[in-house]
Amino acid sequence: MTPIQIALTLVSCALFMAVVAWWSYRQARDEVSSKDGYFLAGRHLGGLFIAGSLLLTNLSAEQLIGLNGSAYGFDMSSMAWEVTAALATVAMALIFLPRYLKSAFTTLPEFLKDRFDADVQRLSVLLFLLGYGLVTIPSILYSGSVAVIRLFDIPGLFGLSQFEALVLTVLVIGVAGAAYAVFGGLKAVAVSDTLNGVGLLIVGVLVPFLGLITLGGGSFLTGLNTLISNHPDKLNAIGGAQSPIPFGTIFTGMIFANLFYWCANQYVIQRTLAARNLAEGQKGVLLSGFFKVLVPFFMMIPGVIAFHLYGPELASIDQAYPALIRDVFPIWMMGFFLAVLFGAVFSSFNSLVNSAATMFTLDIYAPSRKTPMTDKQTVRVAMIASIVVALFSFAVAPLLSFAPEGLWQIIRIFTGFYNIPIVVIVIVGLFARRTPAIAAKIVIVFHVISYGLLKFVFDDVVTLHFLHIYAILFAIEVVIMLLAGRLSPRAEPWHLKDHHQVEMTPWRFARPVAFTLLSMVVGLYVLFSPVGLANGKLGIGFQASMMLLAFLNLIVWLRARPKRERVRNP
Repeated sequence: MTPIQIALTLVSCALFMAVVAWWSYRQARDEVSSKDGYFLAGRHLGGLFIAGSLLLTNLSAEQLIGLNGSAYGFDMSSMAWEVTAALATVAMALIFLPRYLKSAFTTLPEFLKDRFDADVQRLSVLLFLLGYGLVTIPSILYSGSVAVIRLFDIPGLFGLSQFEALVLTVLVIGVAGAAYAVFGGLKAVAVSDTLNGVGLLIVGVLVPFLGLITLGGGSFLTGLNTLISNHPDKLNAIGGAQSPIPFGTIFTGMIFANLFYWCANQYVIQRTLAARNLAEGQKGVLLSGFFKVLVPFFMMIPGVIAFHLYGPELASIDQAYPALIRDVFPIWMMGFFLAVLFGAVFSSFNSLVNSAATMFTLDIYAPSRKTPMTDKQTVRVAMIASIVVALFSFAVAPLLSFAPEGLWQIIRIFTGFYNIPIVVIVIVGLFARRTPAIAAKIVIVFHVISYGLLKFVFDDVVTLHFLHIYAILFAIEVVIMLLAGRLSPRAEPWHLKDHHQVEMTPWRFARPVAFTLLSMVVGLYVLFSPVGLANGKLGIGFQASMMLLAFLNLIVWLRARPKRERVRNP
């Protein structure tokens, strides 16, 4: 890039980010003075903002680089992380969200206190804050910064060393992201996420479109035919034992990992707790599920295109997406792309900072005081906590560069220390109402010890995929809690209290829309399988499967219509 092109890229990037910031704070300025306003956007979020925030909170530069790299180097099996998440969004919309909104809590640990006791609340906060503070937040900053450096050659542009470029990028992303979390609260986070989400979708469509035109020598259809007919094995999502995600793991630990992420992870569910009513919350969650099933086309097909363009010659699979962007993306749009990339990174970062500050303030600091805090005091403490968390992340993130391979292995499995016990105690707590608090405490301690032993002490002996380990521990821990409920049940069964904070009428299309979403998941796996594109053509098996899914959807939607009419005309 010439100096003029660099200047135009940076100016256009800054302008787009400034517009997003201005509009976000304009929408959020009336919400930051109260506790509910700061932490839950005044419980006024609509479905579109919830979906946009969930999308950007979940997707970051790490996925852009990692998923495309996986498709370039292996196959489409890694799409499982994204596509099967749609199953968890259905569970969230239909099972978990109605109970969460009825209870009207602000943090998941607050709910666990009501269901069990204050000790369970404190243990869950400890797990969340350790996971967020020591690993998740710094790794989001680090991986996002590395992605920006690879895509735009920051050291070459500014004459910096790799570490200096990393520190600079961490600070730019971190300061911009933290500003939303510190000064704007959840509403500013949600609005900025939605605007950046629109940008991400535009980029997501443009990159494979332009890539196929390049692959086809100027013809989109020729490029599409090349993609399908040459090396069709790259389009196979049914992963074998050597694939990044073996197909069997989808039905074991991945189910529970996604259930935790979408149904019990504070920094994800916090925007759904801010829904203005149950119907809007369900719309937002299900819409985010539809976005997830589009991810393979936006974040994996470009990797396959890169394989066709460059062959297996790239130095690293992580170079696939950066190389494709540099070759096919118009130079005049690079500023917009950079802004979207920044937005995707600091969306995850600011959501994590906001949620960590929320839990510290409401679940640790506030209960420790002898006198209640005013809303103004609560917001002030949360702002200070956000700043401290952000500064700590700025210091830790660049240090990950000194031992990336070992730390990446820890990062990949570290979530396993707290995701499975949290989702176990939430599910059992909701549906086994006599299970005592001691059961949750036993499960948390048991899981941390056993998972640590399996992954760091006996890892040479126990060679199971970590997702299978998730499933085994999930089953054991459910049995522990149910046995505790049978041997030492609560004196009185727990009941979910209705705090009447929001309207609880469900969205009338929630169930048929959920069925359609699940059908799309099945359809995608048929499409990216030996029955579909992985065979080089869409044969009779694929056509029959699509017809069956379409027929089942027609039945579901037709059955839904008379029910609505009978409600209106009793």
